[in-house]
This record gives sequence, structure tokens and C-alpha cells, in this order.
Amino acid sequence: MSMNTDIDWNEVIKKEARGNNDLDLGEVQEVSNGLILVQRGVGNKEIFSIPQYKVESYDGKVLRFAISEEDAQKKYIKRFDV
Repeated sequence: MSMNTDIDWNEVIKKEARGNNDLDLGEVQEVSNGLILVQRGVGNKEIFSIPQYKVESYDGKVLRFAISEEDAQKKYIKRFDV
């Protein structure tokens, strides 16, 4: 899969993030070092750190990733002990 070089990564901050089957991943928080930080939820926050190469498309509103809920929970979630 090729990297989406036509995406302005500064523009995706605060945009909606979605995975396979319109999976809601929350909102893009940050893009750095080839990783995209996405936050889902308000009270009980989940933060995902997803590699940029997993991005499928960006239409100006929604950044789409080629990942499933299972991938998100197993591979990309960041755990915080509060």
C-alpha cells in the first residue's frame, strides 16, 4: 500500500477518523513521526496510535484507516493507567 502523499497532514487535525465498515475511531489529535494519534470518547477516553501508512483516504472531512475494531483494540490502542 502506498503512502498518501497528497494529504496535507496539518489539515487532518480535529477531523473525524474512521476505520473499516465506517468504524468510529474518534477525532484526529496529532500527526507526528509517521503516527496519527486519534482520540475516541469523552469521559472514558481511548487513544489510538495508528501508523500513517494505514490511512486509506481523506476527503476533507473524514480520515479513513484500513483497520478493524479488533486491530484498533489489539494493536493500536494506547493504555493509560490513571
